[in-house]
Amino acid sequence: MHRWFLVTAALIAALSVALGAFGAHSLKQVLAPDALAVFETGVRYQFYHAFALLFAGILYERYPGALMQWAGNCFQLGILLFSGSLYALTAVKATETVGLSKIGIITPFGGLFFIAGWILMVIAFVRRGPVDSR
Repeated sequence: MHRWFLVTAALIAALSVALGAFGAHSLKQVLAPDALAVFETGVRYQFYHAFALLFAGILYERYPGALMQWAGNCFQLGILLFSGSLYALTAVKATETVGLSKIGIITPFGGLFFIAGWILMVIAFVRRGPVDSR
């Protein structure tokens, strides 16, 4: 499982850089500052949690088990729901699409998955001491 987290984290981080560059160079010209700020928040939290997923993958070797696995899964779901919904909101604002403005209700659920991932990681540290690497 930890290898999957490492690969996924690297891909998500690369996507974060690409989206950040897209926002800075292309979206800046077509979006209002408040809509651009929403997009940038999505990129920032995606990048933060790409690192969290990377940590989960690395730490899984020393703290194996379901808790660390669920922490990584929560980080992935959080990225999808939190950042994904912010990207969708940005697209709605950019295209002035009617009827999809309620998509922002998904964002807090993504935040809850981020929090759950961090809490699960803490519990994994407390409940199970590190596997001796000697």
